[in-house]
Amino acid sequence: MHVSFALFADAANISQEGKLNILGIFDAVQAGQLPALHPRTSFVLRLKATAQDAGVYPLVLRWMNPKGNELWSSQAELEIGGAPPGSSELDMPVIVQLDLPLDVAGEYRMIINIGSQHTTTCTLNVHGAQAPSLPTPHPGIVS
Repeated sequence: MHVSFALFADAANISQEGKLNILGIFDAVQAGQLPALHPRTSFVLRLKATAQDAGVYPLVLRWMNPKGNELWSSQAELEIGGAPPGSSELDMPVIVQLDLPLDVAGEYRMIINIGSQHTTTCTLNVHGAQAPSLPTPHPGIVS
């Protein structure tokens, strides 16, 4: 099994015919002020599997900020069946709708683990200004 691609998009779905539709792919966002929440993001993962990959695997997503801190994680089970007749590979799209917490500017990472292995990483560059902090009193001044 391998990952064909992993990406962030404005929207994604699978049509009645089984086609993967993706709208508004992006790899960077501009936040007016940080911290912020980027709402309604579609994270799209496309896997290719063979008959030998049939089984149930844990799928873990971990959202990491530029400082290496995990902001959230999610786990699900991924069930892989056999390939359709006449085909050697199975195409497995995974679409996750989520809100992305953004606490600082920099490069964020979505780490994808399938089974016991690290499978791939998808990055998102975040640009924006930190929220102004409250003024701190000058050392030595007592009020």
